[in-house]
Amino acid sequence: MFGAPGYSSRFDEAMALAVEAFRPVKRKATGVPYLSHLMQVCVTVTEFGGDEDLMIAALLHDYLEDIEGSSVQELERDFGARVAELVLALSDTTHRPKPPWRERKERYLSTLADKSEEVWLLCAADKLHNCRSLLRDHRAIGDEVFLRLAGKKDGTKWYYNAIVVALSARWSHPLLDELRADVKELLAL
Repeated sequence: MFGAPGYSSRFDEAMALAVEAFRPVKRKATGVPYLSHLMQVCVTVTEFGGDEDLMIAALLHDYLEDIEGSSVQELERDFGARVAELVLALSDTTHRPKPPWRERKERYLSTLADKSEEVWLLCAADKLHNCRSLLRDHRAIGDEVFLRLAGKKDGTKWYYNAIVVALSARWSHPLLDELRADVKELLAL
């Protein structure tokens, strides 16, 4: 009736890995299962034309950063070099313990302009969902939402604005327009 699916069993395997790896992880501000974020980033990337590798990278975009024992080699073996490279490009660190928050964010920002448009799409989808979640949570609990974040209020606002500036320098895209509008709302808080 609808034809072949737009993805293969590799996507199923990536979903299974994300479900298992992030099962105990909750969103910092709300306690919502972290998997909801990974799925939303994947949905956004898919809706903006992402292929299967981008869908998988979206599901696993925080894997190297947040899951102890994860490795680029594992991602390459299981999902291919392109997925592994995309996930690595989206990671602000793979070191344990993680370096200080501001240091990681500044380092990530310093390399963002040199990344591919695929990375920019994934980054924008990730930040868009994070920003929308922050705005929604702020409407519910006010500035308390920022107390649960490493960057607190000022650092978080700085980072999201810096992401928009970095992406805008070399990229024009409807997803970036959505992110820019939401970040403008965040900055007004």
